[in-house]
Amino acid sequence: MQPVQELDDERFRTDTAALNRFNEQIIAEFRDDGGKVGGIFENHNLLLLTTTGAKSGASRLTALAYFTVNGAMVIIGSRGGAPRNPAWVHNLRANPQVHVDLGTESFEATAREALGAERDALFDAVVSVAPNFGVYQTRTTRVIPVFTLQRRD
Repeated sequence: MQPVQELDDERFRTDTAALNRFNEQIIAEFRDDGGKVGGIFENHNLLLLTTTGAKSGASRLTALAYFTVNGAMVIIGSRGGAPRNPAWVHNLRANPQVHVDLGTESFEATAREALGAERDALFDAVVSVAPNFGVYQTRTTRVIPVFTLQRRD
């Protein structure tokens, strides 16, 4: 399955409909192939994050890259360096209780936004293994948010 556009296309970063189509393709491939995807995300760690809509209260599903930093599961709200945060960031800030699909495993988790020096250290650790996130930060004046996900028992 091929992505609808390259993530580095400026129009894609700001076109919500295109981003939603891309997300739907990744989710379908993830589910069809036991958590594995091809294309630009091949050989990357991906998860499916189910959040609760901050305004609607509806379940919202997003495919995201994740990173393990010092034992913590880390997700980054980059949206390719778009001027605005992805919607899931707003949802997490309103309701940090989430559902995570990781490969063929599912679990409940709590998201926590990393701030200040902690955010910077986590972001730098991610950039050291995925330099594109550093490029995304240069494209925007917003500070790209960083969250950790803690599995709930």
